[in-house]
Amino acid sequence: MAADLTADGLSAAEAAHRIAMDGPNTLAETERRNWRRIVADSAREPMFLLLVGAALLYLALGQLDEGLLLCLMVAVSLGLALYQEGKTERALAALRDLASPRAHVLRDGCWHVIDSAGIVAGDLVAVHEGDRVPADAHVLNSTGLQADESLLTGESMPVDKDATAMLFAGSLVLQGHAIARVAATGGRSQLGRIAASLRSLRPAPSPLQRQSAALARAFAVLGMAFSVVLVLVYGLMRGDWLQAVLAGIALAMSMLPEELAIVMTVFPAIGAWRLSRQQVLVRRLPAIETLGAISVLCVDKTGTLTANRMDIVALYAHGARHAVIEESLPAALAPLLETAVLASTATGPDPIDRAVQRLGAANLAPTQRHPDWSLVHEFGVRAQQRALVQVWQRPDGVLIAAAKGAPETVLGWCNPDADADAGASAGLLAAASSMAQDGLRMLAVAQATLPGASWPARAAEIPFVPSGLLALADPLRPEIPACVSRCAGAGIRVVMITGDHPDTARAIARQAGLADTPVLTGAALDALDDAALDARIGALSICARIAPMQKLRLVQAFARGSATVGMTGDGVNDAPALKAAHVGIAMGGRGTDVAREAAALVLLDDRFASIVDAIGAGRRIHDNLRKSIRYVISMHAPIAGMAILPILVGWPPLLFPMHIVFMELIIDPACTLVFENEPAAPGAMLRPPRDAQAPLFTPGALARTLAMGLGPLLGVALAYGWALGALAPAQARAFGFTTLVFANLSLILVNRAAGASLLDSLRQPNRILWLVVAAALGLLALALYVPWLAAVFQFAVLAPALVAGAGVVGLASALVPALLMRRHGH
Repeated sequence: MAADLTADGLSAAEAAHRIAMDGPNTLAETERRNWRRIVADSAREPMFLLLVGAALLYLALGQLDEGLLLCLMVAVSLGLALYQEGKTERALAALRDLASPRAHVLRDGCWHVIDSAGIVAGDLVAVHEGDRVPADAHVLNSTGLQADESLLTGESMPVDKDATAMLFAGSLVLQGHAIARVAATGGRSQLGRIAASLRSLRPAPSPLQRQSAALARAFAVLGMAFSVVLVLVYGLMRGDWLQAVLAGIALAMSMLPEELAIVMTVFPAIGAWRLSRQQVLVRRLPAIETLGAISVLCVDKTGTLTANRMDIVALYAHGARHAVIEESLPAALAPLLETAVLASTATGPDPIDRAVQRLGAANLAPTQRHPDWSLVHEFGVRAQQRALVQVWQRPDGVLIAAAKGAPETVLGWCNPDADADAGASAGLLAAASSMAQDGLRMLAVAQATLPGASWPARAAEIPFVPSGLLALADPLRPEIPACVSRCAGAGIRVVMITGDHPDTARAIARQAGLADTPVLTGAALDALDDAALDARIGALSICARIAPMQKLRLVQAFARGSATVGMTGDGVNDAPALKAAHVGIAMGGRGTDVAREAAALVLLDDRFASIVDAIGAGRRIHDNLRKSIRYVISMHAPIAGMAILPILVGWPPLLFPMHIVFMELIIDPACTLVFENEPAAPGAMLRPPRDAQAPLFTPGALARTLAMGLGPLLGVALAYGWALGALAPAQARAFGFTTLVFANLSLILVNRAAGASLLDSLRQPNRILWLVVAAALGLLALALYVPWLAAVFQFAVLAPALVAGAGVVGLASALVPALLMRRHGH
């Protein structure tokens, strides 16, 4: 084993052996919904209990065929629930796999980024600012490491970690970086001991879930009340209490929109799975509701609008600008580059530090990169200190401080008395401003020799001497202008928020096609009170020199203006703004674990185009969700109506429990699989965002939805009334039920075409729609023409002409009113 625990880390073979012995580095999960759990949950649903009650009633009275058929339909309903919810669970499992955190691990002498579940005891792992520690580990070496262990201890104060300390799984690295050796994984870690309490937490229902649940409860209460009244009226009027109970059960089933709960489960889960295929990971399913309503989209410049490929394109020193061509520089610029390397981290994800190290490696001799110097202190980047300062100790004990950051910050620290030219700082500031107007990101570099063997408490107290400027370019992603144009067409205002120089921000904004508005800087933001900020926020597209913590104020200001805010971020300090935004969007590639955990969405490819596509997908999901719920409610109107109307007018009952179950076998897959699979409406991204706070259905919209079912109710009632006078009772029931089945299919088509013409909607491909239609017609044919099934349904054989007539009436009952309403602009 000792051979494996070298500076090269574990070997891949040893890691595989240990994970086989110890298991993955994961905590025991909340119980997933396997098929037994799905069946058990379904068995407790009111609709299922009514079905079982009806089946037992038939069997108890000796009506074996009816009882067995209902039992078969119960099994089919459970099978459908298993398929639908199983698809949902598979989608959620895929999202859980994508959301698994990553870790930097040393294997076979090379650093790899792997799923943290693959970490084993003995691994060497690297942690950086913003990472979540993947396992309990002993720190081997660290630089300015601080961790937040509040998840374990409840203590909010950061804890300093040196080379003798222990890092605990689940804690957050707030500052610095370290190499550590894993001591315990999974359930053997300290976090594993509190996993049970974490598993007990359950997310609160979303507003849309609460609205749909309230709607379902209201219909359920009304249905039970009406069914009791119906049983009493039928029994007292006709004296047939068996038929009264069956009619009451049928009415209760017809008014119970149990599909709403299924819809609210299936749509977000499958929608999130579809988004994951577009490189957008949904960490919180309720964000699906809000995604399509975003009206203000606040985005970072670097890595979102730009390619996040920082390259040093020029250096400025000795009063002259020098272009970097093929990373070859004159020797006179070596001191500037040498200081820049000392002011950059040697490892880590920061693209600027990587660019500096890359240029240094190509132009500096090994001795100029000072491998024998020791890093003894680091002043990190903060809101009031937009620069990184690293203090090094030479072999002779002398301390050297190197700074790299915003020109106004670094040059503001420089001591004019120490300058060879008292105007050097002013000249560099002027040069930085001039070069920034070309869209370049400007950084100043400075160095200082510290007296004595210690350093001051603040970087600003160090007597720096300016070394020069670095000019970096991060090209705009080629698709950005088209994406910004799409957002404008969709009524979404894009606001760029960056820490860069205002001139750099303005240049990138011009290239991206953002509105040319005055730039709001971080300093100006601090000078505004909330009222003044609210007055200015309405005409704002560019924010520059903004610190991460200032993003929170901007989000709150946009929200006060009734905007639905989407916010991107990647750093530790972005977390408050990501959490406060209606939809927080973290970068999956360059983002920290803290940002990813605070966000509702994670971009797996860090592309702005993926955000715009996700908004379009959010609009599609919400549109289809409304269509589905509208279909469910409108379809229950004719079913409930035909369960009670024949009793009131003295006709024989049209619907018994087996007829309701038959209809549910069509409604269930239609409201979930058919409508979820609908493509986006052609104009989805050409209309303003909806109001995210608006209820799913206003009273007026609910009334119109119920009214949509009056046409089919009238058509089926007329068809059944005619048939009772022209045909035998069993044929009349078959004719009326056939009309109801076609009316159901007609309502699917009408609701599917909401907002578009019927012909246009029929041209939109949806393979599942036609599978459901074919299955419905096939089941209807079996019920009509298989003798024992026809007897159970109390049908008699219908001539093909009668079936065609019922089909025409059923289709026309929903299509004709819909066409007339659309023609009159309703």
